[in-house]
Amino acid sequence: MLSDLIREGFGKAEDLNCAEKILYGANEAYNLNLSPEALKLAAGFGGGMAIEDVCGALAGSIMVLGRMFVERNAHQSNIKELTQELFDRYRAAMGAIDCAPLKAAHRNEEIKCDRVIEKAAEILDALVERELHLRRTC
Repeated sequence: MLSDLIREGFGKAEDLNCAEKILYGANEAYNLNLSPEALKLAAGFGGGMAIEDVCGALAGSIMVLGRMFVERNAHQSNIKELTQELFDRYRAAMGAIDCAPLKAAHRNEEIKCDRVIEKAAEILDALVERELHLRRTC
């Protein structure tokens, strides 16, 4: 799934930022059928929206969850609960959800933000698998 693509280096050759790696990778892994123009929406979310705020990998993950599980609009979906669970699980695993402390704890010049992005992809995979299973059984 997505985490496998990310671990294999997806997006490095294209110099994608953290949000782009998640959205572009999910487009491939989950067959989202997003156009090249739609994928550009992730560009400004890298580096915690360029101010080291909420991690771009999490922002990209929210875009994926919205694409997959919002049929009409946010208020008629469970996107709020999915986003909260994404953040809670990520914070528990990585110690933070914001770019600045994540970079301080997990980034270096050799691996860049690979661990940060991989963990977001793992959690996103788990949420997607569960939600798809729930929707198939209902």
